[in-house]
Amino acid sequence: MPLSPAVPHEIRTPRLLLRRPQSADAEALCAAITASLPELRPWMFWAQTPPDVEATRENLRDVAAKFDARENLRYHVWCVPEQAEEPLELIGSSGYHALDWRVPKGEIGYWIATAQAGRGYATEVTHALTELALTPVADGGFGFRRLEIRCDPANQRSARIPPALGYALDAHLVNDTVAANDPEQVRDTLIFSQTR
Repeated sequence: MPLSPAVPHEIRTPRLLLRRPQSADAEALCAAITASLPELRPWMFWAQTPPDVEATRENLRDVAAKFDARENLRYHVWCVPEQAEEPLELIGSSGYHALDWRVPKGEIGYWIATAQAGRGYATEVTHALTELALTPVADGGFGFRRLEIRCDPANQRSARIPPALGYALDAHLVNDTVAANDPEQVRDTLIFSQTR
């Protein structure tokens, strides 16, 4: 019987804390999304209108339950301040989606709030999640055999991250989906992967 990987509720990187979502995050999450809507709208179906705090709080209860059931492992990304007395700032979200523990495999998704974009946070998060996913279970990782990142080639910032971290481009799917902010507009999808 293969080992079952432990799923950490927190992951630390040099500058960030990735933490399992909780309903108490609702206000901070709504603020980060609302401030970033113009940049998120073209790429994220869920970012077309400002979020409602109460609806977000309820959604986060469901997200936490799916995390605990290992169905979808979403992490909120918090910037760790240089001074210990300063509060954490929620600056985005990432995690493992489209999980199939039989293989095992999954897909990393990510977004960073506009005010924090361009500082390498998405790359830092993706690097940490890639390392955890591909590390063997016996060494404390998930033991994934395949890890994917999918994005629109027009989203150049997102598309630069996978190659920078050693992902191979598996496919460029033409006319694969519609634009998040315009269902009349057809979009392509890039599929990057790392395998072990």
